[in-house]
Amino acid sequence: FAGFTAVSDVSLRVRRHTIHALIGPNGAGKTTCFNLLTKFLEPTRGAIRYEGREITRSKPADVARLGLVRSFQISAVFPQFTALENVGIALQRARGDSFDFWRSDRTLRQYDSRARALLEEVGLTEWAETRAGEMPYGRKRALEIAATLALEPQMMLLDEPMAGMGHEDIDRIAELIKRVAQGRTVLMVEHNLNVVARICDRLTVLTRGKVLAEGDYAEVSANPAVQEAYLGAQAAGGPAHG
Repeated sequence: FAGFTAVSDVSLRVRRHTIHALIGPNGAGKTTCFNLLTKFLEPTRGAIRYEGREITRSKPADVARLGLVRSFQISAVFPQFTALENVGIALQRARGDSFDFWRSDRTLRQYDSRARALLEEVGLTEWAETRAGEMPYGRKRALEIAATLALEPQMMLLDEPMAGMGHEDIDRIAELIKRVAQGRTVLMVEHNLNVVARICDRLTVLTRGKVLAEGDYAEVSANPAVQEAYLGAQAAGGPAHG
């Protein structure tokens, strides 16, 4: 970016059916990595492979169709529609249909059964008829995950799913991610290290666009270089949680 290298020589391997966290101080290159993986940015060099297929030059929509789905790609819920209707719209898109908003009552009803099952999966059964714009923030995040699940992802990329939440919502969404990860692969950017320690199988630490360390939480948290990177961020006025 204007002469600044945000990601440099990052080699990242995510194992199937694990929860893998990408952590690091602010500005480490985490979101840029997500943008590269989901093709919102084109890499200047290197290769990206998913399920044995090279997707380095694929378009974002094509990558999503392969089952690599980033939460924010469909996480902008429609506030005027109910939770049920929001999931129905995602299901409609997953089937390859167009967004026929002007006849949504008629076209979305066929998705009600599956939509209600997804809402139940994320603990939103009682919120089905509530407009998304009237839902508490934590519940809205759960709705976004339900809409992501509607696209039948094999691998979910979650960019800071706990951002802006209170303790109760954090605990609820952490348990939700752990539950929906069964039989799926999750790569998440997350600042809350308590959550990372609790639900993630493996961590990759980035700093200044490079991989600093990788391993399970015990290995990474005991690494002197990781401790120095986080302490340095705090000394510079960065967040204590990394």
